[in-house]
Amino acid sequence: MNFHKTILLPALKKSARTSLWLLKIILPISLLVRFMDYFGVLSFIAQYLDPVFSYLGLPGSTAIVFITSIFLPLYAPLAIITSMTITLRELTILALMCQIAHNLPVESAIQAKTGTPFWTMTLLRIFMSIVIALALNLILPQDMGMPVFAHTGITAMNSVGDVLIAWAIGALEIALLILVIVFLLNVLYRLLESYRLIGKLSRIIEPVLKFFGLPASTGFLWLIGYIVGLAYGGALMMDQMYEGKVTKTDASLLNYHLAVSHSVIEDNLLFVALGVSLWWILGVRLVAAWIVVWVRKWWMKIRFRQLKVSVKS
Repeated sequence: MNFHKTILLPALKKSARTSLWLLKIILPISLLVRFMDYFGVLSFIAQYLDPVFSYLGLPGSTAIVFITSIFLPLYAPLAIITSMTITLRELTILALMCQIAHNLPVESAIQAKTGTPFWTMTLLRIFMSIVIALALNLILPQDMGMPVFAHTGITAMNSVGDVLIAWAIGALEIALLILVIVFLLNVLYRLLESYRLIGKLSRIIEPVLKFFGLPASTGFLWLIGYIVGLAYGGALMMDQMYEGKVTKTDASLLNYHLAVSHSVIEDNLLFVALGVSLWWILGVRLVAAWIVVWVRKWWMKIRFRQLKVSVKS
């Protein structure tokens, strides 16, 4: 195998296209947020949302991060976070919220095509993100360190030019981060595909799937969801469904799991690079996914029993 031609070059080309597409969305948003900060819009929002977000352990100004996350890929809220002053504790809570509820219009649509209703997945992810934030606010140590981001705020910005310079520096940093991570993910996936390791890995992880309440038939799709996520791996996931390799019931269970925990390599690398503990963000998502699937199976069992009783009567 020619590693340069079959792995590196295709991965680089695809990464460049994907990164450019992401940056076209992210950079204008990050610039808008900096101007919102400069003109006091974030402070205005914060005064109304502070009482609500205080229960989550977050300042009201971070609401815009969560709202952006709901509608756009994870890189967009990430760019906004780097434009704010935020502590490690707040970043940890916000990271979990954004990881669970991000890019919902696209990802919920993909899951809808694989058998689970769009609004079921969307509402589940928003609900779980809030529940987890509430729980983290109760258990995380109050003193987790000084602010990890303390970008110059409105009081030190003397002109629009200052805002543009600060944005340009941040834009360069986020562009390099996106390109590197997307490239590494593409290389990893192409290596697994070239050496036909995905099928072998599916068999190895059967005990893990059993622990999470997932059938063995979902192993390949579970790996795809964890390696490249729902947005990048959506086409591959839908192909498996159309080929009939996974039943609708099994696919639905997998969707409930992936709704809460997916793309653990990419999502975690993004926030670990900012200083968040890997064990917090990975562990919490895995526990949440375990709870969601087993509660779903318990609910399905109750519904099945009720259906049997109604048929007999």
